[in-house]
Amino acid sequence: METNKTIDALNNLVEINNDRVEGYETALKETDAADLKTLFKNLIGTSQNNLNALSEEVLRLGGEPTASTRITGKFFRAWMDVKAALTGNDRHQILASCEFGEDKALEAYEEALKDSSKFSPEQVTMIREQQTRLRADHDRVRSLRDAAA
Repeated sequence: METNKTIDALNNLVEINNDRVEGYETALKETDAADLKTLFKNLIGTSQNNLNALSEEVLRLGGEPTASTRITGKFFRAWMDVKAALTGNDRHQILASCEFGEDKALEAYEEALKDSSKFSPEQVTMIREQQTRLRADHDRVRSLRDAAA
């Protein structure tokens, strides 16, 4: 296990969680629907918990947790779709855009775990637990999206 590779991989997960927080904070400001506000706050909470654990691990390894986001490419478009959907107040589209963002978060976790040799067994456990929580968030968003169809 190379420490720098581990720090980089953990910081990639920090970035995706920073993206989620930023995206859902934007969505939170743009909607008047009380249930969506509650949903977005819960999704932010998941990522803030993930960020705390990931940042502690990066610091423990002697690294610096990144404060940046991946607001580029597909993830950026997903959040812009959320904002556009909120402006149009199309509940199904809002939730479909959120699900796209959730897909990207899950993909980042799957990518991190492809080569788990860069992580200690404890780090793999932490990442898998976070992935499980993100999958539950994804499934909740998908269920609400389907109900809005």
